[in-house]
Amino acid sequence: MIKVFKTDVVYTEKAKHIVHDLLQKYPYLCINFDLEDADKIMRIEGTSFKAADIIHCLKEQGHCCVDLPIDLE
Repeated sequence: MIKVFKTDVVYTEKAKHIVHDLLQKYPYLCINFDLEDADKIMRIEGTSFKAADIIHCLKEQGHCCVDLPIDLE
C-alpha cells in the first residue's frame, strides 16, 4: 500500500529528521518527501501501518499532516 500525505514541512533537513524518526518506529516502510510539490508531499509505502499513526507522529513534532484520498496499491 502507498499512502500520500500533504504536509507543511519545507526544509530538507527537517524532512530527513522526520523520516529517521518514523523509520525508528516503522523500519519496514519506504518514506520520501517531495518538497518541491506545492503540497509538500510525503509518500509512505509498506504494509501494516495506519495513516492516523503517521499523522500523530508528525503532529507530535509540530507539523501539519493530512492524509490525501489517494490510495495506490
